[in-house]
Amino acid sequence: MDKNIIIIDDSNSIRKMVEFTLKTKGYNVTTACDGQEGLDKLREKSHQLIILDINMPRVDGFKFLETVKGYEDCRKIPVVMLTTEGQDEDREKALKLGARDYMVKPFKPTELIEKVKQILSNDG
Repeated sequence: MDKNIIIIDDSNSIRKMVEFTLKTKGYNVTTACDGQEGLDKLREKSHQLIILDINMPRVDGFKFLETVKGYEDCRKIPVVMLTTEGQDEDREKALKLGARDYMVKPFKPTELIEKVKQILSNDG
């Protein structure tokens, strides 16, 4: 089965870097520039992983997590937070809202790939 990953981040450069990193490893990638676009695209096709920023216009990462966990068909999709917010309270809030993992920017592409592989292999 193909592994579809959606990247939701308002930074075009981060979206492009993460997209490139994942595509070189054979993943199918969809991108969205904010939480609202992410919610819209998430419902268009099946995704096996969400990579999500916190600070975005329209719908931020926390509101996105709250909303997506309410969707029966999406609530079990693992979420990796990828954000500049390194404070413990942000990490704790994201994990409490259902994020599987939390990475702080700047990040190492090799670490991201390892997390993605680990999560996707555990989720089938």
